Amino acid sequence: MKDAGNKVVDLIIIGAGINGAAIAREAALHNLRVLVLDQGDVCSGTTAWSSRLIHGGLRYLEYVELSLVYESLGERERLLSLAPHLVEPLGLYIPIYRTARRPRWQIRAGMMLYDLLSFRKSVPNHEMLAVDPLLERLPGLNTRGLVGGAFYFDAQVAFPERLVVENLRDATEHGAELATYTRVTRLLVRGRQIQGVRWQDRSGNEGQAEASVVVNAAGPWVDRVLGEVSTRPLVGGTKGSHLVVDPFPGAPDSALYVEAASDGRPFFIIPWNELLLIGTTDQRYTGDPGKASISDEELRYLVAETERVFPGVDDLAERVLYTQAGIRSLPYSPGGKEGAITRRHIIRHHRQARGLYSIIGGKLTTHRALAEDVMTRVAKRVGLREPRSPTRNRRLPGAASGAERESLLRGIGESLGSEQAHRLWRVYGSAAGALDTLIAQDAELGTELCPHSGMLVAELVYALESEWAVTLVDILQRRSMAGLGRDFGLAAAEASANALTRLSIWDRSRAEQELAEYCEYAKRFRVRALDH
Repeated sequence: MKDAGNKVVDLIIIGAGINGAAIAREAALHNLRVLVLDQGDVCSGTTAWSSRLIHGGLRYLEYVELSLVYESLGERERLLSLAPHLVEPLGLYIPIYRTARRPRWQIRAGMMLYDLLSFRKSVPNHEMLAVDPLLERLPGLNTRGLVGGAFYFDAQVAFPERLVVENLRDATEHGAELATYTRVTRLLVRGRQIQGVRWQDRSGNEGQAEASVVVNAAGPWVDRVLGEVSTRPLVGGTKGSHLVVDPFPGAPDSALYVEAASDGRPFFIIPWNELLLIGTTDQRYTGDPGKASISDEELRYLVAETERVFPGVDDLAERVLYTQAGIRSLPYSPGGKEGAITRRHIIRHHRQARGLYSIIGGKLTTHRALAEDVMTRVAKRVGLREPRSPTRNRRLPGAASGAERESLLRGIGESLGSEQAHRLWRVYGSAAGALDTLIAQDAELGTELCPHSGMLVAELVYALESEWAVTLVDILQRRSMAGLGRDFGLAAAEASANALTRLSIWDRSRAEQELAEYCEYAKRFRVRALDH
């Protein structure tokens, strides 16, 4: 173990999920010296296990959080414009049943208000549908007690992992430093003022960083980072779990937003990555956020509710390819309904450690707005007279105009084929051009690793050299997205380990260890392919 010395910056951010990444981008574009630390990889916590929606929060209308809905709808529109390679419009149906807790008139009123709050949107207004037109579009839907439905638009980010990577890419290109697998071991406080942090990396090396402002964006780990600085819990995590299943006969082409019969809680059935994503649940959770997994009760709940909505489905449980589970970092609220806990973000300034701010709650959709709010709060402490909101109209690095996109797809298509070009664009956006350049320099990098994912050898090199990946899990789950296919990336994992050995990037011992750790990681998510 050695001491890595001392670093002095303007702002330290603890946590490299979507909130930490967005804050880093906002701060770096203000020309601040920024250091981002995460105990694991980027996007290895809550962000990766969301429902992958960019939405206004239709159900928040029930709790009269109109300002949150308005802000969310504005940020949805901004992301559709500034990150069109990652965020796309998504149509959703709401089937309405006679026994539902929310009657047809109430849903229609909610739809009208939703349209009103998003009056500058680029997607169409809602439609109210009678039973027959609804069944023409959703022929497998349960007809018992059905009185009609609604259809409206929100948006989907298929890979929020890439949203995090691109925020960090913009941040680091403007001077921010990122250290993954680096755990904050202590907050440094003197005279009720934050001074910085002590940290330890995965090799056991220790170091210290000084800053006048520290932002604790550790999600469900916020309280653990704070330690003795806070004497009462700030975060009360709830677990959200999903099923990933093969499409079944009669499965919808668009998403469904459904009220569960057993408890009235809304859940989604969403076409995603050529599969279906079903969820989510909402249960209080007090365990280790890094070990969260779906319970048998949650699995049965999601299976039963989906089979109720689509009664023609036989044994949905047998179609489950794997599951997902993550912990929301919501404000601590020991009583009441989980769904009633606000999703609005809270920026907590600690009196006993001035200059230390903790981020509680927040939504994937509003990450940019949260970062803007943080900069407004810390501006004076870091010497900014007027925060200028540089991200409001700034495209993410992978975005491109229509003409640029077509030119890139044509160029990559000529060498790799149209299907591969579109796959690379969907994951990397304009950075797909960097992969094409690597392949032009070494034809072996254009080799396809496995037919299941279509992943190329070049993506391994790019993830390790240009996108901070360290492990096989990082590469497959949070960079190439090959780990989110129907086999959870198990075929790609073995092929990747072999390729990295062949390229002399890893020795055989490291490759075997990484493959074993990937398979162990998959067990947490009940990956069906492990049983075959």
